[in-house]
Amino acid sequence: MLGLEETIAVGPFRVELATSRLSRNGVELELRPRAFRALKVLIQNPGRLVEYEQLIREAWDGTHVSKHTVNVTIGEIKDVLEEYGAWINCRPKFGYSLEIPKSDDLIRRGWHFWNQYTRAGFGSALNCFQQAAELDSADFRAFEGISSTYLMLAGFEMCAPRDIHTAFFEANHRAEALAGRLTPEVRLDRAFALCLFEKRMVESEAEALAVLQQKPKMVHAYIRLALIYLSNSRLDDARDMMLRAVATDALAPELTFLQSVIALYRREFDEAVERGKDTVDLHPGLQVGRAFYAQALEFAGQPEEAMVQYRLASSMSPDTPWISAQEARCLASYGHSGEAQQILDHLQRTRQSVYLDAYQLALLLEALGRRDEAFQEFERAYEENSYGLLFLDVDAKADSLRGDPRFLGLRNRVFAGTGLD
Repeated sequence: MLGLEETIAVGPFRVELATSRLSRNGVELELRPRAFRALKVLIQNPGRLVEYEQLIREAWDGTHVSKHTVNVTIGEIKDVLEEYGAWINCRPKFGYSLEIPKSDDLIRRGWHFWNQYTRAGFGSALNCFQQAAELDSADFRAFEGISSTYLMLAGFEMCAPRDIHTAFFEANHRAEALAGRLTPEVRLDRAFALCLFEKRMVESEAEALAVLQQKPKMVHAYIRLALIYLSNSRLDDARDMMLRAVATDALAPELTFLQSVIALYRREFDEAVERGKDTVDLHPGLQVGRAFYAQALEFAGQPEEAMVQYRLASSMSPDTPWISAQEARCLASYGHSGEAQQILDHLQRTRQSVYLDAYQLALLLEALGRRDEAFQEFERAYEENSYGLLFLDVDAKADSLRGDPRFLGLRNRVFAGTGLD
């Protein structure tokens, strides 16, 4: 029997026995006290049949109630658990059991790795989710994790979107089929994928807004909408969505560095520095946030401090070469061409075995004064469907290229059919 002080993890839920609180991904759920006590009895007896008599004795303190009352109460619990309500199985005339899939430990381990926001972390997460799918091919969460990891690999420029486009949608649709419905999490991933992989901006926004209407406390819905608006050059809308996200969960890791990104694209460089400093203070191990902080320092006219942060971010995540590319671009921009060239040579060797986003390499080549080569990389980025290209209109790193007719031609091809062309 578990002690009252314990907090129990059940899938995406946290059950706090002492305070009778139930939450899902940080959002508290409403469950009346009697129903919470019935849920606690099931959780304390995982995989075992809990007969009606035991439920009544422990959840109702032995007060005589009918089996119908018990059934109604369990029904309430299943409704609150939504798609996870299927984990509670009924044995007619006997009682109920909570059947947690054997893949649960792998699923939770996968999300732990996922939240590291590194190439190695995403690789380990994908491995866990794939093992979970092999262990229990009916567990929709394994396929949700697989699709979400593919999405992050593309979104953080760690894998060519062209190469994982199909794999994402196959896993995402499989998750929906197994869950028996389109869950908010699966739908939100699909909404963002419509933007990232297919540039279907109108549909992407509509789907994300539908998720937000369904789950107004879902912080990642605000974050994804902010990113969708950024790719549409709707900077005011992106900032407004970010502020709503802050009001929901100001400490979400993605949100902390998104604030810096939005300020960068709005050319509010001093604000970007402040938000970047907040990111490294709150999440010092988050190398992506540190890289954006470095970029903010660079454009705020603090190159020496920027170099320090770029080097730290690169050393923290040597398997994320776009960070090194940004470091080299900064070096070249401030006259350190020799050091920048050394990093470029290393990146060119590295890309033989590790994906390097061609968009970032193009910006580095432009900083080195090699514009023709830069446009060759832009073409490669276009062929690979680079996520970075969606920010051509707002990225200050591309400002020096805007007067070149080739840049306008590239920009028009990227946004053809999106409403931004």
